[in-house]
Amino acid sequence: MSSFKAIRIDKADKGTTATLTQFDEAELMDGDVTVAVEWSTVNYKDGLAVTGKAPVVRRFPMIAGVDFAGSVIQSAHPDWQPGDKVICTGWGLGETHLGAFAERARVKGDWLVRLPEGMSGRDAMAIGTAGLTAMLSVLALERQGLVPKDGPMIVTGAAGGVGSVAVALLSKLGYHVIASTGRTSEADYLRGLGAAEVIDRNELSGPAKPLAKERWAGGVDSVGSTTLANLLSMTKYHGAIAACGLAGGMDLPTSVAPFILRGVCLLGIDSVMCPLPIRKLAWQRLTTDLDQSKMAEITHEIGLDQVIETGPKILAGQIRGRLVVKIS
Repeated sequence: MSSFKAIRIDKADKGTTATLTQFDEAELMDGDVTVAVEWSTVNYKDGLAVTGKAPVVRRFPMIAGVDFAGSVIQSAHPDWQPGDKVICTGWGLGETHLGAFAERARVKGDWLVRLPEGMSGRDAMAIGTAGLTAMLSVLALERQGLVPKDGPMIVTGAAGGVGSVAVALLSKLGYHVIASTGRTSEADYLRGLGAAEVIDRNELSGPAKPLAKERWAGGVDSVGSTTLANLLSMTKYHGAIAACGLAGGMDLPTSVAPFILRGVCLLGIDSVMCPLPIRKLAWQRLTTDLDQSKMAEITHEIGLDQVIETGPKILAGQIRGRLVVKIS
């Protein structure tokens, strides 16, 4: 294959352009493993890339897409052989390294994780970076020592990709889950995932008090800004919040009060450069702790030719659950 289909991001006079086009295989970047990409997914960051709403892309031309699952075609890496089924998420894919919305990818073998036994590539991309981030958040909360008997867990942006998986994970692990969403029409959807309560995000949108009434032992936040500040002010003594997103903004208008008066911990979650041993653990836990039947119910499939039009929808919060992209 001398050329292949890909979603290409180019610099324009004003911003960037995204087009589905043919890409020359000779232009693939350095790497010791070449993969036939079979499945991908659309994350919030992908929406930013294809719309140009934020400077996510830092190299041009760029192939968008931060996640893929596929089969190894060629390998100079000792861990990988042709035919191996692999997952790649993060590591700058779609930002500084040619990404996943393409029929071919060339990456470093050290970036790859073996597809878990019993999981298809489609299953893996139904999880994707969003689900991996949710699992990394749960692992961080567990390392902090939190268990279900400590009290409820709050999940913000609950109808989105990270939030949906976080609700499903925490409920299966036995937590009383409070789901916060701006789309209260999704209450039945969230209860189906395992949420015990659904609250309107407006309860967390006002200016945060230094300390407010204690409501939860911990949580997973993909919103940031004022929402995160309110979460922290309402977290119980020695609780913790895992922060993994910025849909509401990068600022954090809070005070030191939750940290020094209640011993609350703010846990930063990064899935892009996460070390390989933690990634492997997270993917293994996802095979046992995530109800695949629930994932099937919240997953929708699109083609590569539908990704660009999906970008604005995911930024507008019009996509619930997970989207998988069938590459070819």
